[in-house]
Amino acid sequence: MANRRKQVPENVPGEFFVDSTCIDCDTCRQLAPEVFAEAAEYSFVERQPATAEERRAALRALIACPTASIGAAAGAAREAVSDFPLQLEDEVYYCGFNSEKSFGGNSYFVRHPEGNWLIDAPRYVDHLARAFERWGGVRYIFLTHRDDVADAARYAGRFGSTRIIHRYELSSQPDAERVLDGRDAIELAPGFLAIPTPGHTRGHCALLYRDYFLFTGDHLWWSRARRQLTASRSVCWYSWPEQQASIELLRRYTFDWVLPGHGQRVKLSETGVAQALPISA
Repeated sequence: MANRRKQVPENVPGEFFVDSTCIDCDTCRQLAPEVFAEAAEYSFVERQPATAEERRAALRALIACPTASIGAAAGAAREAVSDFPLQLEDEVYYCGFNSEKSFGGNSYFVRHPEGNWLIDAPRYVDHLARAFERWGGVRYIFLTHRDDVADAARYAGRFGSTRIIHRYELSSQPDAERVLDGRDAIELAPGFLAIPTPGHTRGHCALLYRDYFLFTGDHLWWSRARRQLTASRSVCWYSWPEQQASIELLRRYTFDWVLPGHGQRVKLSETGVAQALPISA
């Protein structure tokens, strides 16, 4: 629970605040950019919500925050818990409830008639588990890489899920049910294509769903400042040249959505940016 006595000095006065436990994961700035902004090493409340819609977005950010670093009026968070999983488009949802174990990484849920998918994992909370159960459980858990597994094992245990991860990332889930090898793309199920994208880590993989949704893990994301797709050498743990090559590899594929573990998600067709433009790295 956020502590107002520990709030960061940049907060503007009002209901919402951020305290000094913030880890600067960007989750709140993705969900409520009108309210939260970035300081040197943490987020802060730049402007209190001015509309009901902005307040709802700020409450979603409070719920998703992996370190409970956002505070508001007592009991206010309950108003927005039911928003999660948050629908992005069609059968694809953002889970919320980001986990500190994955440094606040995003995770996603795909409702599918042949079995539902979880892409990377949120923290384990009963609210999400019950929602997944109402929708038929979780048949597959696709893990892009070792950093963002969070509570995948616990969700797999509850639902009997098949966890899918590359062999080079297996140390994070040594008992995973399906292990990928090599660097060739592989169809995991109709419409689901695993694409090895080494660079950030050696066995990093992206998941392309029906040539429309690309789940990119920590490989690629949307830069709000540059207004283009980007990656970062400073958070590349394995090989920057290989990450650049993996970015080039993605030009072979068609997708509208970029859904990262870290960084801003974006629907390219709504940004006015043609996908053929160069990707900044």
